Amino acid sequence: QVQLEESGGGLVQAGGSLRLSCRASGRTFSSYAVAWFRQAPGKERDIVAGISWSGSNTHYADSVKGRFTISRDNALNMVYLQMNRLRPEDTAVYYCAADPEPIVGGSASYYDYWGQGTQVIVAS
Repeated sequence: QVQLEESGGGLVQAGGSLRLSCRASGRTFSSYAVAWFRQAPGKERDIVAGISWSGSNTHYADSVKGRFTISRDNALNMVYLQMNRLRPEDTAVYYCAADPEPIVGGSASYYDYWGQGTQVIVAS
């Protein structure tokens, strides 16, 4: 069993940066694939970025490529999402998700474990 807790969301001006953190509990977290998803009001929950258990493989949505970076520190049971050059359309609730299967990316239905989300608001 893995429990996830996101932090780092907030209000930022367009062009600014935020770093989201996902803290995991569970001894086997280092073997889990992890992803960040986001969901804006009235929209589906879409993947933003994914990372393999080792950190060697990553996946990004086209809309965030070159602006966002996903990383993990398995010794600390942490996964991060560095978000730069933020845009108003990045406004959403951001969720951390994990799964024991060796997936990188994929849809929300692939992931078994979810955090409660953290709100990101980008003001224009």
